[in-house]
Amino acid sequence: MLLPLRLSLYLLLASLAFAQRQPAEPPAELLWPNGAPGAVGDEDRDKPSLTPWLPKNPNGQAVVVFPGGGYGALAVDHEGRQIAQWLNSQNISAFVLKYRLGPRYRHPAPLQDAQEAIRLVRSRAAQYRIDPRRIGVWGFSDGGHLASTTATLFTSPEHRPDFAILAYPVITFTDEPQVHKGSRRNLLGDSPDPKLVELLSTEKQVKANTPPIFLFHTNEDTGVPPENAVAFYLACRRAGVPVEMHIYEKGPHGVGLAATEFSLATWPARLADWLQRR
Repeated sequence: MLLPLRLSLYLLLASLAFAQRQPAEPPAELLWPNGAPGAVGDEDRDKPSLTPWLPKNPNGQAVVVFPGGGYGALAVDHEGRQIAQWLNSQNISAFVLKYRLGPRYRHPAPLQDAQEAIRLVRSRAAQYRIDPRRIGVWGFSDGGHLASTTATLFTSPEHRPDFAILAYPVITFTDEPQVHKGSRRNLLGDSPDPKLVELLSTEKQVKANTPPIFLFHTNEDTGVPPENAVAFYLACRRAGVPVEMHIYEKGPHGVGLAATEFSLATWPARLADWLQRR
């Protein structure tokens, strides 16, 4: 009887110690204190927010993080909190964005939220101890699409990211076999304007002033085929944009940092190397 009791007590103490080691999540801040443009209500889902994760010894870099979820949900843990904690371990300041989602909100609401997040972080560079010329974005899946739109559809320097990380990104809305139809439907509706579909196929919007790009995907991804990343890579090549791409043989969609996927374990290290050059 004593052994099971001691084991239970040990496991309880170990779990409490682990919980104490986990950093408390910082408070989120409303992105639009006076109400988001085009807001259709006053619920939590109508109020995009930004959560700052600040390292003790910032190196001057900052990254705004866009979790994925097909423009209909947000994977805020493994594509949000865990990403912010990893960035902090690299002494990089992180800002996790909760952006507006479909079908309640269509384009341009998510892009408006993303651009405002970039602008807000840049405007507070001194407060956050970051370099306003070293502010990037990192998106996963549809969040990768959102990151790619910020990198290609900006109209003001204050909204332009200085680099973009696209992890298993949704890119094309026109190359039908490769389209993630759920993301397109949530963002644009069931019968979108063809001109808007073309505009938001971001492989067609890459220009010489698109910032440096890092792409990560897996060959086995059936949720968002790797042809999405390849199309964006080739567009960057044609435009002369600095670009690095890693496509791993194994691994499903939505792996985040791939902490439990042995075959993908090296990808964050490749990103860390790349970030040192930004």
